[in-house]
Amino acid sequence: MNTYARLPVAFDRGSGAWLWDKNGKKYLDALSGIAVCGLGHAHPAVAEAICDQAQRLVHTSNLFEIPLQTQLAAELTTLAGMDSAFFGNSGAEANEAAIKIARLWGHKRGIKQPVIVVMENAFHGRTLATLTATGNRKVQAGFEPLVKGFVRVPYGDTEALETVAQNTPNVVAVLLEPIQGEGGIRIPDAPYLNEVRELCNRHEWLMMLDEIQSGTARTGQMFAFQHAGITPDVLTVAKGIANGFPIGACLARGEAATTFQPGNHGSTFGGNPLACRVALTTLRIVQEEDLPSRATALGERMLSGFEQALDGIPAVTSIRGMGLMLGIELNRPCGELVAKALDNGLLINVTSQQVIRLLPPLIISDDEADQIVDGVSRVVRDFAAS
Repeated sequence: MNTYARLPVAFDRGSGAWLWDKNGKKYLDALSGIAVCGLGHAHPAVAEAICDQAQRLVHTSNLFEIPLQTQLAAELTTLAGMDSAFFGNSGAEANEAAIKIARLWGHKRGIKQPVIVVMENAFHGRTLATLTATGNRKVQAGFEPLVKGFVRVPYGDTEALETVAQNTPNVVAVLLEPIQGEGGIRIPDAPYLNEVRELCNRHEWLMMLDEIQSGTARTGQMFAFQHAGITPDVLTVAKGIANGFPIGACLARGEAATTFQPGNHGSTFGGNPLACRVALTTLRIVQEEDLPSRATALGERMLSGFEQALDGIPAVTSIRGMGLMLGIELNRPCGELVAKALDNGLLINVTSQQVIRLLPPLIISDDEADQIVDGVSRVVRDFAAS
Protein backbone atom coordinates (compact mmCIF):
# COMPACT_ATOMS: atom_id res chain seq x y z
CA MET A 1 0.00 0.00 0.00
CA ASN A 2 1.05 3.57 -0.60
CA THR A 3 1.95 4.29 3.02
CA TYR A 4 5.58 5.44 2.70
CA ALA A 5 7.14 8.32 0.79
CA ARG A 6 10.29 6.34 0.22
CA LEU A 7 13.65 7.80 -0.72
CA PRO A 8 15.15 6.70 -4.06
CA VAL A 9 17.62 4.20 -2.63
CA ALA A 10 17.58 0.46 -1.92
CA PHE A 11 20.20 -1.02 0.38
CA ASP A 12 21.78 -4.36 -0.36
CA ARG A 13 24.05 -4.95 2.64
CA GLY A 14 25.51 -3.33 5.73
CA SER A 15 28.47 -3.57 8.08
CA GLY A 16 28.84 -1.60 11.29
CA ALA A 17 27.78 1.99 10.69
CA TRP A 18 27.89 1.62 6.88
CA LEU A 19 25.36 0.61 4.22
CA TRP A 20 25.79 -0.16 0.53
CA ASP A 21 23.01 0.29 -2.00
CA LYS A 22 22.28 -2.09 -4.87
CA ASN A 23 24.59 -0.03 -7.10
CA GLY A 24 27.50 -0.37 -4.68
CA LYS A 25 27.43 3.20 -3.33
CA LYS A 26 28.51 3.47 0.32
CA TYR A 27 26.58 5.43 2.99
CA LEU A 28 27.35 6.35 6.59
CA ASP A 29 24.28 5.60 8.69
CA ALA A 30 23.45 8.34 11.22
CA LEU A 31 19.93 7.02 11.81
CA SER A 32 20.32 3.31 12.77
CA GLY A 33 16.96 2.39 11.27
CA ILE A 34 15.44 5.04 13.60
CA ALA A 35 17.31 4.10 16.79
CA VAL A 36 17.09 0.36 16.14
CA CYS A 37 20.50 -0.95 15.04
CA GLY A 38 22.53 0.27 18.00
CA LEU A 39 25.17 -2.40 17.38
CA GLY A 40 25.35 -1.45 13.72
CA HIS A 41 24.50 -3.63 10.74
CA ALA A 42 25.33 -7.32 10.39
CA HIS A 43 26.86 -7.61 13.85
CA PRO A 44 28.58 -11.03 13.93
CA ALA A 45 27.24 -12.07 17.35
CA VAL A 46 23.69 -11.07 16.44
CA ALA A 47 23.92 -12.94 13.13
CA GLU A 48 25.26 -16.01 14.92
CA ALA A 49 22.44 -15.89 17.49
CA ILE A 50 19.81 -15.68 14.73
CA CYS A 51 21.31 -18.56 12.76
CA ASP A 52 21.86 -20.83 15.77
CA GLN A 53 18.42 -20.25 17.29
CA ALA A 54 16.68 -20.62 13.92
CA GLN A 55 18.17 -24.10 13.71
CA ARG A 56 16.97 -24.96 17.23
CA LEU A 57 13.50 -23.43 17.73
CA VAL A 58 11.73 -20.36 16.33
CA HIS A 59 8.17 -20.50 17.69
CA THR A 60 5.96 -22.53 20.01
CA SER A 61 3.36 -19.92 21.18
CA ASN A 62 2.77 -18.55 24.65
CA LEU A 63 0.62 -21.53 25.57
CA PHE A 64 3.89 -23.10 26.73
CA GLU A 65 6.83 -22.01 28.84
CA ILE A 66 9.54 -20.25 26.83
CA PRO A 67 12.81 -20.34 28.84
CA LEU A 68 14.51 -17.66 26.71
CA GLN A 69 11.54 -15.36 27.34
CA THR A 70 11.91 -15.93 31.08
CA GLN A 71 15.63 -15.11 30.83
CA LEU A 72 14.96 -11.94 28.86
CA ALA A 73 12.27 -10.82 31.30
CA ALA A 74 14.71 -11.31 34.17
CA GLU A 75 17.43 -9.35 32.35
CA LEU A 76 15.22 -6.41 31.39
CA THR A 77 13.51 -6.12 34.76
CA THR A 78 16.88 -6.22 36.52
CA LEU A 79 18.31 -3.52 34.27
CA ALA A 80 15.23 -1.31 34.69
CA GLY A 81 14.37 -1.99 38.33
CA MET A 82 11.01 -3.50 37.39
CA ASP A 83 9.14 -6.65 38.44
CA SER A 84 7.55 -8.24 35.36
CA ALA A 85 7.42 -8.05 31.58
CA PHE A 86 4.95 -8.61 28.75
CA PHE A 87 6.41 -9.17 25.28
CA GLY A 88 4.96 -8.10 21.94
CA ASN A 89 6.52 -7.41 18.56
CA SER A 90 6.78 -3.61 18.41
CA GLY A 91 6.80 -0.38 20.35
CA ALA A 92 3.16 0.27 19.55
CA GLU A 93 2.21 -3.12 21.03
CA ALA A 94 4.25 -2.34 24.15
CA ASN A 95 2.37 0.94 24.53
CA GLU A 96 -0.96 -0.76 23.93
CA ALA A 97 -0.11 -3.10 26.81
CA ALA A 98 0.74 -0.11 29.03
CA ILE A 99 -2.57 1.60 28.19
CA LYS A 100 -4.48 -1.59 28.97
CA ILE A 101 -2.63 -1.99 32.28
CA ALA A 102 -3.56 1.57 33.27
CA ARG A 103 -7.22 1.06 32.39
CA LEU A 104 -7.52 -2.32 34.10
CA TRP A 105 -5.66 -0.99 37.15
CA GLY A 106 -8.18 1.86 37.29
CA HIS A 107 -11.18 -0.44 36.94
CA LYS A 108 -9.87 -2.62 39.78
CA ARG A 109 -9.81 0.56 41.92
CA GLY A 110 -13.44 1.28 41.11
CA ILE A 111 -12.80 3.89 38.37
CA LYS A 112 -15.31 3.13 35.62
CA GLN A 113 -14.05 5.73 33.09
CA PRO A 114 -10.25 5.84 33.59
CA VAL A 115 -8.30 8.73 32.07
CA ILE A 116 -4.63 8.75 30.99
CA VAL A 117 -2.75 12.04 30.74
CA VAL A 118 -0.56 12.32 27.61
CA MET A 119 1.66 15.05 26.16
CA GLU A 120 1.57 17.50 23.28
CA ASN A 121 3.99 16.53 20.46
CA ALA A 122 4.26 12.99 21.82
CA PHE A 123 4.52 9.91 19.62
CA HIS A 124 3.44 6.50 20.91
CA GLY A 125 2.48 4.52 17.81
CA ARG A 126 -0.12 4.13 15.05
CA THR A 127 -2.67 1.72 16.44
CA LEU A 128 -5.93 3.46 17.36
CA ALA A 129 -5.14 3.77 21.08
CA THR A 130 -1.50 4.78 20.63
CA LEU A 131 -2.50 7.11 17.79
CA THR A 132 -4.86 8.84 20.20
CA ALA A 133 -2.10 9.08 22.80
CA THR A 134 0.18 10.61 20.15
CA GLY A 135 0.19 14.41 20.21
CA ASN A 136 0.30 14.99 16.47
CA ARG A 137 -2.92 16.03 14.79
CA LYS A 138 -1.44 15.34 11.36
CA VAL A 139 -1.09 11.60 11.96
CA GLN A 140 -4.52 11.39 13.64
CA ALA A 141 -6.45 13.12 10.85
CA GLY A 142 -8.88 10.84 9.03
CA PHE A 143 -8.92 8.12 11.68
CA GLU A 144 -11.68 9.52 13.86
CA PRO A 145 -13.42 8.65 16.08
CA LEU A 146 -10.35 8.41 18.27
CA VAL A 147 -10.27 6.43 21.50
CA LYS A 148 -11.79 8.08 24.56
CA GLY A 149 -10.05 8.34 27.91
CA PHE A 150 -7.09 10.62 27.19
CA VAL A 151 -6.39 14.22 28.21
CA ARG A 152 -3.43 16.18 26.81
CA VAL A 153 -1.10 18.71 28.44
CA PRO A 154 2.05 20.58 27.32
CA TYR A 155 5.26 18.57 27.61
CA GLY A 156 7.59 19.66 30.40
CA ASP A 157 4.86 21.55 32.29
CA THR A 158 4.16 20.13 35.74
CA GLU A 159 1.81 23.01 36.56
CA ALA A 160 -0.44 21.77 33.75
CA LEU A 161 -0.42 18.32 35.37
CA GLU A 162 -1.41 19.88 38.70
CA THR A 163 -4.31 21.60 36.94
CA VAL A 164 -5.44 18.26 35.53
CA ALA A 165 -5.23 16.75 39.01
CA GLN A 166 -7.53 19.48 40.35
CA ASN A 167 -10.04 19.52 37.50
CA THR A 168 -10.13 16.07 35.89
CA PRO A 169 -11.61 13.15 37.80
CA ASN A 170 -10.70 9.53 37.17
CA VAL A 171 -7.06 10.06 36.13
CA VAL A 172 -5.16 6.79 36.54
CA ALA A 173 -1.82 7.39 34.78
CA VAL A 174 0.56 9.75 33.02
CA LEU A 175 2.18 8.48 29.82
CA LEU A 176 5.19 10.36 28.44
CA GLU A 177 8.60 10.05 26.78
CA PRO A 178 11.64 11.09 28.88
CA ILE A 179 12.92 12.66 25.63
CA GLN A 180 10.52 13.28 22.77
CA GLY A 181 12.08 11.70 19.69
CA GLU A 182 9.55 12.15 16.90
CA GLY A 183 8.62 15.45 18.55
CA GLY A 184 12.05 16.88 17.71
CA ILE A 185 14.54 15.62 20.33
CA ARG A 186 12.79 17.62 23.05
CA ILE A 187 14.67 17.31 26.34
CA PRO A 188 12.77 18.60 29.40
CA ASP A 189 14.41 20.57 32.18
CA ALA A 190 16.27 18.38 34.67
CA PRO A 191 13.65 18.42 37.49
CA TYR A 192 10.74 17.46 35.24
CA LEU A 193 10.74 13.66 35.59
CA ASN A 194 11.31 13.96 39.33
CA GLU A 195 8.36 16.34 39.59
CA VAL A 196 6.14 14.01 37.56
CA ARG A 197 7.18 11.10 39.80
CA GLU A 198 6.31 13.06 42.94
CA LEU A 199 2.99 14.17 41.48
CA CYS A 200 2.08 10.60 40.49
CA ASN A 201 2.95 9.39 43.98
CA ARG A 202 0.81 12.10 45.57
CA HIS A 203 -2.24 11.47 43.40
CA GLU A 204 -1.83 7.68 43.18
CA TRP A 205 -1.34 7.70 39.42
CA LEU A 206 0.83 5.29 37.46
CA MET A 207 3.92 6.91 35.94
CA MET A 208 4.33 5.27 32.51
CA LEU A 209 7.41 6.03 30.43
CA ASP A 210 7.78 5.32 26.71
CA GLU A 211 11.48 4.57 26.18
CA ILE A 212 11.04 2.90 22.81
CA GLN A 213 13.43 5.40 21.19
CA SER A 214 15.45 6.62 24.19
CA GLY A 215 16.16 3.22 25.76
CA THR A 216 18.88 0.59 25.32
CA ALA A 217 21.86 2.84 26.16
CA ARG A 218 21.08 5.54 23.61
CA THR A 219 21.18 8.48 26.02
CA GLY A 220 24.16 7.37 28.11
CA GLN A 221 22.22 5.23 30.57
CA MET A 222 20.52 1.95 29.83
CA PHE A 223 17.25 3.89 30.11
CA ALA A 224 16.86 7.66 30.00
CA PHE A 225 14.83 7.81 33.23
CA GLN A 226 17.94 6.65 35.11
CA HIS A 227 19.51 10.07 34.57
CA ALA A 228 16.84 11.44 36.94
CA GLY A 229 17.29 8.76 39.59
CA ILE A 230 13.62 7.77 39.57
CA THR A 231 11.76 4.62 38.55
CA PRO A 232 8.45 4.54 36.64
CA ASP A 233 5.62 2.15 37.38
CA VAL A 234 5.39 1.05 33.73
CA LEU A 235 8.13 1.19 31.10
CA THR A 236 7.88 0.40 27.40
CA VAL A 237 10.88 -0.57 25.26
CA ALA A 238 11.44 -1.83 21.72
CA LYS A 239 13.58 -0.58 18.79
CA GLY A 240 17.16 -1.12 20.01
CA ILE A 241 16.70 -4.10 22.33
CA ALA A 242 17.22 -6.68 19.56
CA ASN A 243 19.24 -4.68 17.02
CA GLY A 244 16.65 -4.92 14.26
CA PHE A 245 14.80 -8.10 15.11
CA PRO A 246 11.16 -7.18 15.94
CA ILE A 247 10.36 -7.29 19.66
CA GLY A 248 8.77 -4.93 22.15
CA ALA A 249 8.26 -5.16 25.90
CA CYS A 250 6.07 -3.57 28.52
CA LEU A 251 7.72 -3.72 31.94
CA ALA A 252 5.95 -2.96 35.20
CA ARG A 253 6.50 -2.93 38.94
CA GLY A 254 4.39 -2.89 42.08
CA GLU A 255 0.64 -3.21 41.60
CA ALA A 256 0.98 -2.54 37.88
CA ALA A 257 3.14 -5.66 37.53
CA THR A 258 0.33 -7.94 38.73
CA THR A 259 -2.62 -6.20 37.07
CA PHE A 260 -2.82 -8.53 34.08
CA GLN A 261 -4.15 -12.01 34.75
CA PRO A 262 -4.54 -14.91 32.28
CA GLY A 263 -6.90 -13.88 29.52
CA ASN A 264 -6.42 -10.11 29.97
CA HIS A 265 -3.81 -9.76 27.23
CA GLY A 266 -1.77 -11.86 24.83
CA SER A 267 0.29 -12.16 21.67
CA THR A 268 0.82 -14.94 19.15
CA PHE A 269 4.39 -14.05 18.24
CA GLY A 270 5.41 -11.92 21.22
CA GLY A 271 8.39 -13.22 23.16
CA ASN A 272 9.13 -16.09 20.77
CA PRO A 273 12.44 -17.95 21.27
CA LEU A 274 14.17 -16.36 18.28
CA ALA A 275 13.34 -12.77 19.22
CA CYS A 276 14.30 -13.32 22.86
CA ARG A 277 17.61 -14.97 21.94
CA VAL A 278 18.55 -11.98 19.76
CA ALA A 279 17.51 -9.49 22.44
CA LEU A 280 19.56 -11.31 25.09
CA THR A 281 22.57 -11.25 22.79
CA THR A 282 22.13 -7.54 22.08
CA LEU A 283 21.78 -6.61 25.75
CA ARG A 284 24.85 -8.69 26.64
CA ILE A 285 26.98 -6.84 24.08
CA VAL A 286 25.65 -3.45 25.16
CA GLN A 287 26.77 -4.19 28.71
CA GLU A 288 30.05 -5.97 27.94
CA GLU A 289 31.20 -3.09 25.73
CA ASP A 290 29.83 -0.44 28.13
CA LEU A 291 27.93 1.25 25.34
CA PRO A 292 26.05 3.63 27.67
CA SER A 293 29.36 5.28 28.56
CA ARG A 294 30.41 5.23 24.92
CA ALA A 295 27.15 6.95 23.93
CA THR A 296 27.84 9.68 26.49
CA ALA A 297 31.38 10.29 25.20
CA LEU A 298 30.34 10.24 21.55
CA GLY A 299 27.37 12.49 22.19
CA GLU A 300 29.52 15.08 23.93
CA ARG A 301 32.05 14.91 21.10
CA MET A 302 29.39 15.39 18.42
CA LEU A 303 27.56 18.20 20.24
CA SER A 304 30.84 20.06 20.67
CA GLY A 305 31.67 19.49 17.01
CA PHE A 306 28.30 20.82 15.85
CA GLU A 307 28.52 23.85 18.12
CA GLN A 308 31.87 24.76 16.57
CA ALA A 309 30.95 23.94 12.98
CA LEU A 310 27.57 25.73 13.04
CA ASP A 311 28.50 28.67 15.26
CA GLY A 312 27.16 31.98 13.96
CA ILE A 313 24.69 30.52 11.47
CA PRO A 314 21.36 32.32 12.07
CA ALA A 315 19.34 29.51 10.53
CA VAL A 316 20.42 27.20 13.38
CA THR A 317 18.22 27.96 16.40
CA SER A 318 19.21 25.09 18.69
CA ILE A 319 21.66 22.20 18.96
CA ARG A 320 20.71 19.70 21.65
CA GLY A 321 21.03 16.11 22.64
CA MET A 322 21.68 13.47 25.25
CA GLY A 323 24.08 10.70 24.38
CA LEU A 324 23.52 9.62 20.78
CA MET A 325 20.08 11.17 20.53
CA LEU A 326 20.83 14.49 18.84
CA GLY A 327 18.79 17.28 17.29
CA ILE A 328 19.66 20.38 15.27
CA GLU A 329 16.73 22.74 14.96
CA LEU A 330 16.56 25.22 12.09
CA ASN A 331 14.39 28.30 11.72
CA ARG A 332 12.36 26.87 8.84
CA PRO A 333 11.25 23.51 7.40
CA CYS A 334 14.28 21.56 6.18
CA GLY A 335 12.99 18.19 5.00
CA GLU A 336 14.93 18.60 1.75
CA LEU A 337 18.16 18.04 3.70
CA VAL A 338 17.46 14.30 3.92
CA ALA A 339 17.85 13.91 0.14
CA LYS A 340 20.84 16.26 0.03
CA ALA A 341 22.61 14.26 2.73
CA LEU A 342 21.76 11.03 0.90
CA ASP A 343 23.42 12.40 -2.24
CA ASN A 344 26.53 12.89 -0.10
CA GLY A 345 26.48 9.34 1.25
CA LEU A 346 24.93 10.15 4.64
CA LEU A 347 21.67 8.93 6.18
CA ILE A 348 19.88 11.45 8.40
CA ASN A 349 16.29 12.26 9.28
CA VAL A 350 14.19 15.40 9.71
CA THR A 351 11.37 15.31 12.22
CA SER A 352 8.92 17.91 13.48
CA GLN A 353 9.47 19.62 10.08
CA GLN A 354 12.60 21.56 11.05
CA VAL A 355 14.69 19.37 13.37
CA ILE A 356 17.53 17.25 11.98
CA ARG A 357 17.41 14.08 14.05
CA LEU A 358 20.57 11.98 14.45
CA LEU A 359 20.49 8.50 16.01
CA PRO A 360 23.76 6.86 14.92
CA PRO A 361 24.81 3.35 15.97
CA LEU A 362 26.30 3.16 19.45
CA ILE A 363 29.39 1.44 18.04
CA ILE A 364 30.61 4.23 15.75
CA SER A 365 34.26 5.23 15.96
CA ASP A 366 35.47 8.72 16.82
CA ASP A 367 36.35 9.17 13.15
CA GLU A 368 32.87 8.12 12.02
CA ALA A 369 31.31 10.49 14.56
CA ASP A 370 33.45 13.30 13.13
CA GLN A 371 32.41 12.35 9.59
CA ILE A 372 28.75 12.67 10.59
CA VAL A 373 29.40 16.09 12.14
CA ASP A 374 31.28 17.26 9.04
CA GLY A 375 28.71 15.92 6.58
CA VAL A 376 25.65 17.27 8.41
CA SER A 377 27.30 20.63 9.02
CA ARG A 378 28.13 20.94 5.34
CA VAL A 379 24.55 20.40 4.18
CA VAL A 380 23.23 22.74 6.88
CA ARG A 381 25.62 25.51 5.85
CA ASP A 382 24.64 25.10 2.18
CA PHE A 383 20.97 25.16 3.12
CA ALA A 384 21.38 28.26 5.29
CA ALA A 385 23.16 30.09 2.48
CA SER A 386 20.48 29.28 -0.11
